[in-house]
Amino acid sequence: MAEKEKNEQELQNGQPEMNINTDENLSGSTGLNEPVGEESEVEKLKNELEEAKDKYLRLAAEFDNFKRRNAKERIEMIQTAGKDVITDLLDVLDDIDRAQKQLEGSDDDAHKEGVLLVFNKFRNQLQSKGLKVMETVNQEFNPDLHEAITEIPAPTDDLKGKVVDEVMKGYYLNDKIIRHAKVVVGK
Repeated sequence: MAEKEKNEQELQNGQPEMNINTDENLSGSTGLNEPVGEESEVEKLKNELEEAKDKYLRLAAEFDNFKRRNAKERIEMIQTAGKDVITDLLDVLDDIDRAQKQLEGSDDDAHKEGVLLVFNKFRNQLQSKGLKVMETVNQEFNPDLHEAITEIPAPTDDLKGKVVDEVMKGYYLNDKIIRHAKVVVGK
């Protein structure tokens, strides 16, 4: 009914009313009634969502890396926590080695056996904490592991460039060098 009245008005005016929001193939005014800015707003929201997802994934990855790095540092700290104490005890261990050499020439077996038990227990405790003796004699000289005190003529040709004697033992703590061996190298 409203359309009939509309058509009558158009006839009276002499010109039909033009509706720019209509499609000529569609009846009525249902063509372009959607707002133009809505599509760009949807795209904007999609972009913001993608940025938020990307930021979240990066943050999660960064946090995982932080946790791994923190756990690794904690394990390393626990392994080397007693490094200073053990390093200070290396001088005592050297004295024990010298005392043991002196005891080997002793005739008092009762005292000798008791003292050797204490020495061995001390060494075993340090080994259980990760201390290892560096093997040097008859090994190739390595400046990363050894500190050359002097060079002497090699007793045999196969000892040239190798460690002939050890002045002071070198030690590892959990596979890290805590004291370089002081050695005599054959030339």
